[in-house]
Amino acid sequence: MFLDGLDELDQKIIHLLIKNARMSYSDIGQQIGISRVAVKMRIQSLEQRGIIEEYTTIINPQKISGAVSCYFEIETRPDTLAQVIHLLEENDTITQIYRVTGKNKLHVHAVASSSEEMEDLIRSHMDTLPGIISLSCSTILSRIKDIKGLRL
Repeated sequence: MFLDGLDELDQKIIHLLIKNARMSYSDIGQQIGISRVAVKMRIQSLEQRGIIEEYTTIINPQKISGAVSCYFEIETRPDTLAQVIHLLEENDTITQIYRVTGKNKLHVHAVASSSEEMEDLIRSHMDTLPGIISLSCSTILSRIKDIKGLRL
């Protein structure tokens, strides 16, 4: 599986941190049978090696009154792809940008505080991107399954 390059203790630590990134070193140590200091050293090593990249808080925009979440599929001309990516990166409403297979395709996620803000994003930002061949937008109605990061 994905964690084959790690020993059993590191794998257990990662599983626990995925379930609760705020778990204390002491609690992790108690669950896997090593000291708090050993847990801290192992986690620091995982961070230094780039295996653990960051700890974050994930906000569910659907739980915030009025928030609208959309996915965009964008096809651009090859000569404008870099410019489109740069413009999308600068917009705070855009939360994720993925380059996907196909002709100069981008998969983009945006979260707006209201349907009016999302409409403004579409009208004043997305519709004006240079070199757009096609642009489609799908509004997310409900979150059914949403696994973050690596599936273990």
